Amino acid sequence: MLELQHIHKVYNPGTVTEMCLFDDFNLSVKQGEFVSIVGSNGSGKTSMLNIICGSIPIEGGKVLIGGKDISKMREFQRYRTIGRVYQNPSIGTCPNLTMLENMSLADHKGKIFGLGRGVNKARENYYKEQLSILGLGLENKMHIKLGALSGGQRQAASLVMSTLTPIEFLILDEHTAALDPKTAEIIMELTHKVVEEKNLTAMMVTHNLRYAVEYGSRLIMMDKGGIVMDKTGEEKEKTDIQDILNIFTEISIECGN
Repeated sequence: MLELQHIHKVYNPGTVTEMCLFDDFNLSVKQGEFVSIVGSNGSGKTSMLNIICGSIPIEGGKVLIGGKDISKMREFQRYRTIGRVYQNPSIGTCPNLTMLENMSLADHKGKIFGLGRGVNKARENYYKEQLSILGLGLENKMHIKLGALSGGQRQAASLVMSTLTPIEFLILDEHTAALDPKTAEIIMELTHKVVEEKNLTAMMVTHNLRYAVEYGSRLIMMDKGGIVMDKTGEEKEKTDIQDILNIFTEISIECGN
């Protein structure tokens, strides 16, 4: 289980642009949940993911995984149990390295690098097996540099690389936003497949309301650093895009827009 307890986050403290985003923010995510997160820009979606991953500091509160407080743990240490796929397909991969070299680096996440060879060819068949799950033929591109692949192919490779080592949580930060509609559909289907087959706990920030409704077991909407909607199970299944748009409209009217 992932728990955010009494999170307090202030941007630019002590300046004229000081802004308190989270004030006593709390959230619990059960093991095996696939949480879709929506909200307007500035609502705190990506900041929440960054706090979980340790990318930004917090002024108060705790981040717990399995009851263990990781609030003081450095970012690279948290990634031993957390996989993350970013919005930009170029982030999280090395364009000048081959697929095999990228997979080898991902395979060594959290491990000590010695002076031996960085690529273990004995693991190549395993990498091919993992890539073949996607059904995109990437297993046949092991010696091609990732920079030569399309954005969708790189994002698919990033998805596999982020889950190559045993992880507890998969963080998806608008991972289809930079893709064309057809490729985005493929990546979402692959995401669902990987999460299901590897029995992962996942949190996905998205601006695509249809994806938020169709995928995942829980739907959260955020606004101004708070949760304004939280639906799971049958209640989530009954939620449609118009329900979400209605809440967006109410928030917009309250803000005078």
